Amino acid sequence: MSGAEIAQKMLDDHGIYNVKIQSVPGKLTDHYNPMDKTVNLSPEVYSGRSVSAAAVAAHEVGHAVQHATGYKWLDLRSQLVPIANLSGRIMNIVIISMIFGMSFLHLFGMNTIIYVLIAAQATITVVTVITLPVEYDASNRALAWLTTSGTITPVEHEKAGDALKWAARTYLVAALASMTQLAYYLSMLGRD
Repeated sequence: MSGAEIAQKMLDDHGIYNVKIQSVPGKLTDHYNPMDKTVNLSPEVYSGRSVSAAAVAAHEVGHAVQHATGYKWLDLRSQLVPIANLSGRIMNIVIISMIFGMSFLHLFGMNTIIYVLIAAQATITVVTVITLPVEYDASNRALAWLTTSGTITPVEHEKAGDALKWAARTYLVAALASMTQLAYYLSMLGRD
Protein backbone atom coordinates (compact mmCIF):
# COMPACT_ATOMS: atom_id res chain seq x y z
CA MET A 1 0.00 0.00 0.00
CA SER A 2 1.11 3.56 -0.64
CA GLY A 3 1.47 6.09 2.15
CA ALA A 4 -1.76 7.75 1.01
CA GLU A 5 -3.59 4.39 1.12
CA ILE A 6 -2.18 3.67 4.58
CA ALA A 7 -3.35 7.09 5.78
CA GLN A 8 -6.85 6.58 4.38
CA LYS A 9 -7.16 3.11 5.91
CA MET A 10 -6.07 4.38 9.34
CA LEU A 11 -8.53 7.28 9.15
CA ASP A 12 -11.32 4.88 8.15
CA ASP A 13 -10.43 2.42 10.92
CA HIS A 14 -10.72 5.26 13.45
CA GLY A 15 -14.03 6.48 12.01
CA ILE A 16 -12.57 9.79 10.86
CA TYR A 17 -14.18 10.84 7.59
CA ASN A 18 -13.70 14.61 7.56
CA VAL A 19 -9.91 14.67 7.03
CA LYS A 20 -8.44 15.08 3.56
CA ILE A 21 -5.16 13.46 2.50
CA GLN A 22 -3.04 15.40 0.02
CA SER A 23 0.41 15.44 -1.48
CA VAL A 24 2.50 18.55 -0.78
CA PRO A 25 5.75 19.42 -2.55
CA GLY A 26 9.12 19.12 -0.88
CA LYS A 27 11.05 16.73 1.31
CA LEU A 28 10.17 16.22 4.97
CA THR A 29 7.06 18.38 4.51
CA ASP A 30 4.75 15.79 6.09
CA HIS A 31 2.36 17.26 8.66
CA TYR A 32 -1.19 17.30 9.93
CA ASN A 33 -2.97 20.66 9.83
CA PRO A 34 -5.74 20.79 12.45
CA MET A 35 -7.02 24.10 11.05
CA ASP A 36 -8.17 22.65 7.73
CA LYS A 37 -8.12 18.98 8.76
CA THR A 38 -5.61 17.81 6.19
CA VAL A 39 -2.94 15.13 6.32
CA ASN A 40 -0.20 16.55 4.12
CA LEU A 41 2.31 14.03 2.80
CA SER A 42 5.48 14.66 0.82
CA PRO A 43 5.55 12.93 -2.61
CA GLU A 44 7.91 10.22 -1.33
CA VAL A 45 5.51 9.34 1.48
CA TYR A 46 2.26 9.92 -0.44
CA SER A 47 3.23 7.53 -3.25
CA GLY A 48 5.88 5.54 -1.39
CA ARG A 49 5.41 1.86 -0.68
CA SER A 50 8.08 1.39 1.96
CA VAL A 51 7.91 0.73 5.67
CA SER A 52 9.17 4.25 6.37
CA ALA A 53 6.47 5.79 4.12
CA ALA A 54 3.84 3.74 5.95
CA ALA A 55 5.23 4.81 9.33
CA VAL A 56 5.30 8.52 8.44
CA ALA A 57 1.80 8.44 6.95
CA ALA A 58 0.44 6.63 10.01
CA HIS A 59 2.24 9.09 12.30
CA GLU A 60 0.55 12.07 10.61
CA VAL A 61 -2.82 10.35 10.87
CA GLY A 62 -1.96 9.79 14.53
CA HIS A 63 -2.21 13.58 14.87
CA ALA A 64 -5.62 13.51 13.18
CA VAL A 65 -6.71 10.87 15.70
CA GLN A 66 -5.39 13.09 18.52
CA HIS A 67 -7.43 15.97 17.11
CA ALA A 68 -10.57 13.88 16.74
CA THR A 69 -10.30 12.56 20.31
CA GLY A 70 -9.47 15.93 21.89
CA TYR A 71 -5.93 15.03 22.95
CA LYS A 72 -5.12 17.84 25.41
CA TRP A 73 -1.43 18.27 24.50
CA LEU A 74 -2.27 18.77 20.81
CA ASP A 75 -4.94 21.32 21.73
CA LEU A 76 -2.50 23.18 23.98
CA ARG A 77 0.23 23.18 21.33
CA SER A 78 -2.21 24.43 18.70
CA GLN A 79 -3.21 27.32 20.96
CA LEU A 80 0.41 28.27 21.67
CA VAL A 81 1.85 28.02 18.15
CA PRO A 82 0.63 31.50 17.05
CA ILE A 83 2.21 33.01 20.17
CA ALA A 84 5.47 31.16 19.51
CA ASN A 85 5.44 32.36 15.89
CA LEU A 86 5.00 35.95 17.08
CA SER A 87 7.83 35.44 19.56
CA GLY A 88 10.07 34.23 16.74
CA ARG A 89 9.29 37.33 14.67
CA ILE A 90 10.02 39.60 17.64
CA MET A 91 13.35 37.85 18.20
CA ASN A 92 14.26 38.25 14.53
CA ILE A 93 13.51 41.97 14.64
CA VAL A 94 15.56 42.48 17.80
CA ILE A 95 18.52 40.42 16.60
CA ILE A 96 18.59 41.97 13.12
CA SER A 97 18.33 45.41 14.70
CA MET A 98 21.26 44.56 16.96
CA ILE A 99 23.33 43.30 14.03
CA PHE A 100 22.76 46.45 12.04
CA GLY A 101 23.28 48.65 15.10
CA MET A 102 19.92 50.35 14.95
CA SER A 103 20.14 53.03 17.57
CA PHE A 104 16.49 52.93 18.66
CA LEU A 105 17.26 49.76 20.64
CA HIS A 106 19.50 51.81 22.96
CA LEU A 107 16.39 53.69 24.09
CA PHE A 108 15.27 50.54 25.90
CA GLY A 109 18.56 49.55 27.53
CA MET A 110 20.43 46.30 27.06
CA ASN A 111 18.78 44.49 30.00
CA THR A 112 15.32 45.29 28.63
CA ILE A 113 16.34 43.89 25.24
CA ILE A 114 17.67 40.75 26.91
CA TYR A 115 14.41 40.37 28.87
CA VAL A 116 12.50 40.58 25.57
CA LEU A 117 14.74 37.89 24.08
CA ILE A 118 14.31 35.72 27.19
CA ALA A 119 10.51 36.06 27.14
CA ALA A 120 10.34 35.25 23.43
CA GLN A 121 12.74 32.30 23.71
CA ALA A 122 10.93 30.98 26.79
CA THR A 123 7.67 30.93 24.82
CA ILE A 124 9.32 29.03 21.99
CA THR A 125 10.91 26.63 24.49
CA VAL A 126 7.55 25.89 26.13
CA VAL A 127 6.09 24.99 22.73
CA THR A 128 9.03 22.71 21.86
CA VAL A 129 8.64 20.91 25.18
CA ILE A 130 4.86 20.56 24.76
CA THR A 131 5.53 19.18 21.27
CA LEU A 132 7.37 16.17 22.70
CA PRO A 133 4.35 14.29 24.14
CA VAL A 134 2.34 15.20 21.02
CA GLU A 135 4.92 13.68 18.67
CA TYR A 136 5.70 10.62 20.79
CA ASP A 137 1.98 9.89 21.23
CA ALA A 138 1.35 10.17 17.47
CA SER A 139 4.21 7.75 16.84
CA ASN A 140 2.89 5.31 19.47
CA ARG A 141 -0.59 5.47 17.94
CA ALA A 142 0.88 4.91 14.47
CA LEU A 143 2.96 1.91 15.48
CA ALA A 144 0.13 0.33 17.45
CA TRP A 145 -2.31 0.72 14.56
CA LEU A 146 0.20 -0.51 11.95
CA THR A 147 0.67 -3.66 14.04
CA THR A 148 -2.91 -4.38 15.15
CA SER A 149 -4.35 -3.69 11.70
CA GLY A 150 -1.99 -6.22 10.16
CA THR A 151 -0.63 -3.55 7.84
CA ILE A 152 2.97 -4.46 8.71
CA THR A 153 4.65 -7.74 9.59
CA PRO A 154 6.55 -8.35 12.84
CA VAL A 155 9.85 -7.77 11.00
CA GLU A 156 8.51 -4.51 9.55
CA HIS A 157 7.29 -3.50 13.03
CA GLU A 158 10.90 -3.13 14.18
CA LYS A 159 11.80 -1.06 11.10
CA ALA A 160 8.74 1.17 11.49
CA GLY A 161 9.48 1.61 15.18
CA ASP A 162 13.05 2.57 14.37
CA ALA A 163 11.96 5.14 11.77
CA LEU A 164 9.44 6.68 14.18
CA LYS A 165 11.95 6.71 17.04
CA TRP A 166 14.52 8.66 15.01
CA ALA A 167 11.88 11.06 13.73
CA ALA A 168 10.72 11.75 17.30
CA ARG A 169 14.29 12.39 18.41
CA THR A 170 14.48 15.37 16.05
CA TYR A 171 11.85 17.02 18.25
CA LEU A 172 13.86 16.13 21.35
CA VAL A 173 16.94 17.77 19.82
CA ALA A 174 14.88 20.86 18.94
CA ALA A 175 13.64 21.12 22.53
CA LEU A 176 17.17 20.75 23.91
CA ALA A 177 18.48 23.37 21.46
CA SER A 178 15.71 25.76 22.48
CA MET A 179 16.52 25.23 26.17
CA THR A 180 20.20 25.87 25.45
CA GLN A 181 19.38 29.11 23.64
CA LEU A 182 17.21 30.19 26.57
CA ALA A 183 20.05 29.42 29.00
CA TYR A 184 22.38 31.52 26.86
CA TYR A 185 20.04 34.53 27.00
CA LEU A 186 19.64 34.07 30.75
CA SER A 187 23.43 34.05 31.11
CA MET A 188 23.56 37.48 29.42
CA LEU A 189 21.66 39.15 32.26
CA GLY A 190 23.79 41.45 34.35
CA ARG A 191 26.71 41.57 31.94
CA ASP A 192 28.24 44.99 31.59
